[in-house]
Amino acid sequence: MTDAALADHPLADRFHRLTPEELFPAVERAGGRCSGRFSILNSYENRVYQFEREDAPPVVAKFYRPGRWSRAAIAEEHAFLAALGDAGVPVACPLPLEDGDTIGQTAGILFAVYPRVAGRVPQEFDDEQLRRLGGLLAKMHRVGARVQAPNRPTLTPSTYGRQNLDWLLANDVLPAEVRQVYAATVAALMQRIEPMFQHVPMTRIHGDCHPGNLLWAPAGPTFVDFDDLLTGPAVQDVWMLAPSADAEGQRQRAVIAEAYGRASDFADAWLRLVEPLRALRFVHYATWIARRWADPQFKRTFSYFGDLVYWQREVQDLREQIARIDQLFN
Repeated sequence: MTDAALADHPLADRFHRLTPEELFPAVERAGGRCSGRFSILNSYENRVYQFEREDAPPVVAKFYRPGRWSRAAIAEEHAFLAALGDAGVPVACPLPLEDGDTIGQTAGILFAVYPRVAGRVPQEFDDEQLRRLGGLLAKMHRVGARVQAPNRPTLTPSTYGRQNLDWLLANDVLPAEVRQVYAATVAALMQRIEPMFQHVPMTRIHGDCHPGNLLWAPAGPTFVDFDDLLTGPAVQDVWMLAPSADAEGQRQRAVIAEAYGRASDFADAWLRLVEPLRALRFVHYATWIARRWADPQFKRTFSYFGDLVYWQREVQDLREQIARIDQLFN
């Protein structure tokens, strides 16, 4: 099912109206009895809760947005997590339910239960932490290269650029005043960056590896929320951990890449993809919001989205990104 159909999914309303009477029995399928106390955790895409249990440590349960991922796609996420855990990469692996599976279903909605991971979201990294993350990413991507994930997306200029633009145009999302110039700007971007992705290795990656998806404890970091697992270039996970476009961001990425390269292959040329990937994220992020606009939470959270001024700023951001790419490569 495509994202365009998510708002019309027969379980869409049910997803927004899950009740404690449905949540508690689902979570208890992973063992332990819920105390009745739970909290809502921040998540735009899914419904995520932390549950206190009477006779066991607390857990986090993720209830997947209906229609976004198939059961097979979620199984690929869980298989990747299991393989990472076996390889010593610090991740939160889903707990087996009473039937031994890690994917459950309640009220027709798929869900998974995870151990709660203690730690804080880092505000910034020192060089030692960056080197540690570089080594862990290398290990993560070596595991990612073992098998494919056919039910997951692939990050390319076509999927994140052209296909998103086609969706925006087909669904008449863009205001008439900016429709042509936005399309021309994205087309100009694609013309520049598509050759850069040729011959770049693709593997399973985290896909959304920003610092908010790391929890750092005294023992070190834990990678969480692999909901955006996809096939893509390794440098996608690198630049999202150190996203700044300034000189300090470049230096931090170089530190990560050097540590990565001591544990696995990392071509310096891959860092040339950072600004193209950043530009693709601009297009992808705007389209992601547009695809979810029927969700009331998105209207509340992204109240600034969608008017003429918003899209004019998007055009300006993309033009500045094109200028940055031209400066780097000419």
